[in-house]
Amino acid sequence: MNSSTTVSAELGLRLVVPDRTTVPLLAGLEYAADDPYAIRMAFYVGNDEPVEWIFARELLTVGIVRKVGDGDVEVWPTDSDTTLNIALSSPFGNALFEVPLSPLAEFLHRTYQVVPAGQESEFVDMDAELENLLWPS
Repeated sequence: MNSSTTVSAELGLRLVVPDRTTVPLLAGLEYAADDPYAIRMAFYVGNDEPVEWIFARELLTVGIVRKVGDGDVEVWPTDSDTTLNIALSSPFGNALFEVPLSPLAEFLHRTYQVVPAGQESEFVDMDAELENLLWPS
């Protein structure tokens, strides 16, 4: 398999604001085989640069079936089985997103076709990672 393989998707989601109304947003998802544990999600808010968060692929996967996460990121299914909640917390504030389950599950499925579960370590260049840790630029 090619370690430079990427999977990407755009996803429409909703930001839940304090009065429980929702604001539609667009997010870009990206998964790269050479960073097999991570999914990057860029939230497009207005004309500004997107706000990017990095999630553990397993966190999003487990969050489809049960509440998972602690601290800055929590993920859990809704009662409707059509939406996933993602709660984010940072020093700048908190955000709750409602994510449509079907397109997210399809995206995750494609990532597991590129790097199957349990085989992530085969796609990590350990020598390069150690060099980055030991010899910072």
